This record gives sequence, C-alpha cells and structure tokens, in this order.
Amino acid sequence: MSFNAIVIEEVEGKARASVKQLEVKDLPDNDVLVDIAYSTINFKDGLALAGNKSKIARKLPMVGGIDLAGTVAESKSPAFKPGDKVLVNGYGLSEAHWGGYTQKQRVKSEWLVRLPAAFSARQAMAVGTAGYTAMLCVLALEDYGIKPDGREILVTGAAGGVGSVAIALLAKLGYKVVASTGRPETHDYLKGLGAAECIDRATLSEKGAPLAKERWAGAVDSVGSQTLATVLGQVAYGGAVAACGLAAGADLPATVLPFILRGVALLGVDSVNAPMQKRQRAWDRLAKDLDAKKLDAMTEIVPLAKAIELAPKILAGQVKGRIVVDVNA
Repeated sequence: MSFNAIVIEEVEGKARASVKQLEVKDLPDNDVLVDIAYSTINFKDGLALAGNKSKIARKLPMVGGIDLAGTVAESKSPAFKPGDKVLVNGYGLSEAHWGGYTQKQRVKSEWLVRLPAAFSARQAMAVGTAGYTAMLCVLALEDYGIKPDGREILVTGAAGGVGSVAIALLAKLGYKVVASTGRPETHDYLKGLGAAECIDRATLSEKGAPLAKERWAGAVDSVGSQTLATVLGQVAYGGAVAACGLAAGADLPATVLPFILRGVALLGVDSVNAPMQKRQRAWDRLAKDLDAKKLDAMTEIVPLAKAIELAPKILAGQVKGRIVVDVNA
C-alpha cells in the first residue's frame, strides 16, 4: 500500500520538494517501522524544503522533516514493540537520514524517545525540536547557576519556535523574561506566554560596545551573529548565554572582554546529537514545566502539503510560534 511523503529531489539542477507516493519497501533498512501521526516545521526544515539552502539535505532524494511522533508498527528491537508511542528529534533526520514528513518511516531504535504520558503525539510535535532545544537552553542556564532572582533573562528570536517555548518555560519557572522581536504585532502574544517586556530586535542587531551597561542575568539566543555579540556585551557579571541558533548568521563579531572582565559564559546548546540521557531529562522537564494551555496558544496545525508553502515564510521570520504538520491530512 502506498502512502504520502514530502520528498526533496534534484530537478533540472535544483532541489525541489513535492508530495510523492512511497511504499514501505522504499524506506531505509532500519529496525523500527513507525506509523507517523505528526511532524513539525523548524528553521532547519525551512532550509531543506525551500531549495535545500545550506545543503541541509546532504544527499538527495531525501524525505524531509527533522521531527516525528507516532506509533511503532513493527520492531526488530527488543526495546520497542508494536503499539509503543514514540518520538524522534534530530539525529540527522532530513539531513543524512530520511525524516518525518511521511505517513510511515523506518528509524533506528536508538533514536527513539518514549512519548511522555503528559503529551499527545500532536502536543509532542508542538514542542518539536524547537521546544526541546528551548528546554535544553533553560537547563543549561539552570545548571550554570542562573536562578529566578528578579533579574532579567533575555530571549532573542522571541516569536519563533525556540523563543516562544523558552518564554513559556522561563516565565513558569519564575524568571523575569524580556522578549526581543522585530514584529510589534506579536507583543500581546509574547506577553501572553509570560514575557514581562518586549524590546525591538534592532537594538541588539546593531554593533554595540564590547562592554555595555550590565542588564541581563542570562539569555537564550537563537539568532547568533551581531545579536549574540551585542547581548554578550550586556550580560551582567557572572551571567551566561545559552546559544542554540544562527538565524542571522554563523559569525560572532565579538571580543573576549565579556568573558575575561565579567566572567560571562557562552553555553553552546546542541539538540541534534545530544545523548539520550540529556534528551530524556529535557522531555521529562517539558512534561513537568511547560504549560499545556500556552503550548496550545502558540500552535497551528497544517496538512502535509502546506509544509512546503510555509518553508520560505519560516526563513523570512513570518511564522509565529509552532507549526504542527498532520502527515495524514
């Protein structure tokens, strides 16, 4: 029986994504077959679908989608059995391995996380890699010793997926959150998630002094480039920035001054190859600390084909919150 999938192929020398019909025999030879219910759209998905920018999909053809959630249909692994509810984030899906924009996929059992009881498959994909990364950032700040003591925590790229979940998490944990965004129309949305204040991202995207007035106890940054450099110069003594993205670029035009004169820490956060223990810790905390009503408020559900339409919009910063892809619609 055939099923639908978004396949990225080379057509006349260019990468193009389209909905194709596949069969189980077409899938990779991995040990667990999953009936997928939902996937999601992240920034990296936008790159892959909108012409395979930055060569995200390292080999074509490629089934897109860096996330998936669903039910085990067949398993050669003793760790999983048919009927188990599971999810996958990262591990090179849509890059080196076929991903979640399909109704069925074979994946490696060591990639699978058991779906937390607190989440449905739809809610797990509303979290997705973006929300899971946001939780890793919050954990990095906590582990470094940044506490909710009344000082401000900055979240850049606030209206995006990582930013939206980070705000909701930090606010619930008692932090005073300041949201940076270039879209004034999202201010009410961000304050609804828990932001105490919104600032214009332009104040951070322009080059500032290597050491500016101390303001932030910590920050979650998904933007990179000049924004991250400016934020580092504004972090208070002993503070830290959890950096997880490069929406504005991979460069870092900064100096060492924040690090050697204020003891500021730059905490790199990787979600793709994080060890299973760290992944499970993040999902356990998400189940405990993410307000389900706020998650629903930031989520839109779209059918499989619409993911292709939305790819350029997420790259242009025109998508708010989280987009869940119903692969069966």
